[in-house]
Amino acid sequence: MTEHFIGRKSEIQVLQDCMESRESEFLAIYGRRRIGKTLLVRHTLEEHFVFYAEGILNENTDVQLQNFNKETARYGGSSLLPATNWINAFDNLGSLVESSVTTHKKVIFLDEVSSMATVNSGFLSALAHFWNRWASLRGDILLIICGSATSWIIKNIMGDKGGLHNRLTRQILLQPFTLKECEEYFQTHGIPLTRYQMVECYMILGGIPYYLKLMKRELSLPQNIDLLYFSQDAPLRNEYKFLYESLFSSPDNHIKIIEALAKVGHGLTRGDIADKTGLSASGRLTKTLGELIECGFVREYLAYGKKERDRLYQLIDPFTLFHLHFHDKRKVYSENYWLHFCTTSAHAAWSGYAFERVCLQHTAQIRKALGVSGVLTEIYSWRSKTAEPGAQIDLVIDRADRVVNLCEIKYSSTPFRITRPYAEKLRSKRAAFLEETRKIKSAHTTMITTFGLVHNEYSNEILSQVQLDDLFL
Repeated sequence: MTEHFIGRKSEIQVLQDCMESRESEFLAIYGRRRIGKTLLVRHTLEEHFVFYAEGILNENTDVQLQNFNKETARYGGSSLLPATNWINAFDNLGSLVESSVTTHKKVIFLDEVSSMATVNSGFLSALAHFWNRWASLRGDILLIICGSATSWIIKNIMGDKGGLHNRLTRQILLQPFTLKECEEYFQTHGIPLTRYQMVECYMILGGIPYYLKLMKRELSLPQNIDLLYFSQDAPLRNEYKFLYESLFSSPDNHIKIIEALAKVGHGLTRGDIADKTGLSASGRLTKTLGELIECGFVREYLAYGKKERDRLYQLIDPFTLFHLHFHDKRKVYSENYWLHFCTTSAHAAWSGYAFERVCLQHTAQIRKALGVSGVLTEIYSWRSKTAEPGAQIDLVIDRADRVVNLCEIKYSSTPFRITRPYAEKLRSKRAAFLEETRKIKSAHTTMITTFGLVHNEYSNEILSQVQLDDLFL
């Protein structure tokens, strides 16, 4: 492909390593809908394809086999008898690949495999037989399976107890773009946003490449958000529903958990989640939470000083948070809702909360800005038992060099001014943290802001700062 490709350097390296290894490789690529899985493989390896087929959503086994046969013929197997079952289909695929004269690794790409594996179709056992008895023995095959149905891949491929048990040689969980990658996308596609606007865009759309692709260059950011989400025919109007249905075969419990977490900013314990959703605190709940964490919707963390059983689960996916906060507004407001809302005080309140979530998704960049990328660190939150009601710190960076960064996160359109009352509040928080945690490390109050601090008599008390630009590192 000639189009400039954004990011994905480590993932591309995995694909290149697979091509250069001396053994056959079996790779699974998975991740949420619209994240760019197919594009990644095509961009990197399409010239080496000896076979590509994509499962067809909600079709039966006969239709899936017809499509597989069609692709087999298209890639040079027109003389082969059309397969009537998956064992025959993979036998044909083996014959097709054996006829290939390429001197490179022979790439077989099966996309949206969960759609191919219809109930009682025998697809998984045929795939296992194909890999175990043929492809893995050759040394020149790169078999890639891909799909948005993350829970299906985790259960049926990565967690299989039968013929596919421990057969994957590599796996890639494709993540959303970082802010830096979003900036590269905007610049490459001529979308004129400032970094401040890019951060707000991230608060709404996250780093999902397809969502960014829908933006129009000639429109402002508020106009784009109205077009993509609030207008009558908005392309993202039903995305929340489609997103979870594509990822999880039975998403009702996932959505119950997501919507419970959305109501409590700092997160909930596993027991709290069970109480609020009515779900049994069983292995099923653990599995569902694990899938949400694996897909990047939820983060799991410890509050400072708490035990493992008190682990918290917090919703951090920007688009999900945005949808759950604003979807009702589409019923009563005009199509220019966001254009008006972004000038209100309610927008300021929402953006402060949303900016915190963006920072929690960029802790690697924050650590780099603080100069501690090479230092072993652990990430926590903290809530005071003795300071003013509700006193908390959403981001605590506990460092192996005997320093703890207590990060205060503030979002504003201008440099942030520390007033006397706010300075006293920061001192109180720090003192309460040291007293309650009995920490013998040095505690540094760290300000994470958009445009830094106004220099005054109180700003000198801040030992370290991180600004919006640092999140783009």
